[in-house]
Amino acid sequence: MKIAVLGGGNGSFAAAGDFALQGHDVRLWRRDADAVAAHRVAGSCIVVKDVDGRHEARLGLVTTDIRAAVDGAELILCPAPAFAQADIAGQLAPHLQDGQVVFLPPATFGSMVFAGAARDAGNTARVAFAETGTLPWLTRKHGPFEVAITIRAKRLPVGVFPLTEAARALDVIGQAFPGVIGPCGDALSGALMNAGPIIHPPLIVMNAGPIEHFERWDIHKEGTQTPIRRVTDALDAERIAVREALGYGAPHFPLADHYASEGEIWMYGRGSHDRLTDSGDWRERLVLTEHRYMREDLRMGLSLLISVAELAGVATPLARAFLSIGGAICGEDFSVTGRTLASLGLGHLDRNGLQALLREGFAQ
Repeated sequence: MKIAVLGGGNGSFAAAGDFALQGHDVRLWRRDADAVAAHRVAGSCIVVKDVDGRHEARLGLVTTDIRAAVDGAELILCPAPAFAQADIAGQLAPHLQDGQVVFLPPATFGSMVFAGAARDAGNTARVAFAETGTLPWLTRKHGPFEVAITIRAKRLPVGVFPLTEAARALDVIGQAFPGVIGPCGDALSGALMNAGPIIHPPLIVMNAGPIEHFERWDIHKEGTQTPIRRVTDALDAERIAVREALGYGAPHFPLADHYASEGEIWMYGRGSHDRLTDSGDWRERLVLTEHRYMREDLRMGLSLLISVAELAGVATPLARAFLSIGGAICGEDFSVTGRTLASLGLGHLDRNGLQALLREGFAQ
């Protein structure tokens, strides 16, 4: 299969390397011209390190030309942070072609950002946009062209926009992730499976002191203590209440399952948390006000959850508290600068109108 991967971060390199090792024709696009030139000089390869050793994956193309990267691609995967989506979506929009699937793992309802950009560009190609609850790899780059994959996802619930394209989109995504993909309904259902805005805000806020004090801090090891886990579970209960109020059925994949020794398996499966902390890759220097957990998961993820909860008539006191505290830490009003239904251009819709749009897509 022809796959385009957009971005130059941890997730993009894990995706490009893993897909190439599976035998797919992979094109990697990124904006950094100097990095692209250096990658080409190095042979357009990515070294993937995993439990089975080191593997060299050769890419079909490394480029700054997004049109060349996505031309003829059946799957376009963009694991970039939510705050980078608008820029990437704008560059991608004119070049989308009939039958393509754009997959955003995860996305914070970024499906609507990419679909809206295509609409605004006047591109009427039949394209499906999809998102899931987590990045399919626990991964960190170990060098400019080397990436370590600690764990690959075991089960990814995927929502699709428009919902009428779900069967086709899931089939295409499933070819890249065999045995891993499962349907969870429309794109908003997929957005409400996002684990980041539940796990990460308590970690980044409740560990603010150690993060500022220590040169390096493993937020998932020393930072994940029993009181913080209790808060995470309570915040997750708010997410699940929103899903239920909107009529999305189980399984809701509570975050407690991620840490449990039994129950439903999703995301990365049993023992993944221990393997993550044992790897040492997450013991790192954290800049509290700039970290992705703060700028993406808290600022954008929780503002979205609160916005959708308002439409559903569900109280979200913990989400609101973390949004306010995170904003105070950063000296910014996250309720204004975050992502909401209104900022996505959907604030005028009632619940029925939003669900109809999610099902049918934008009018041509």
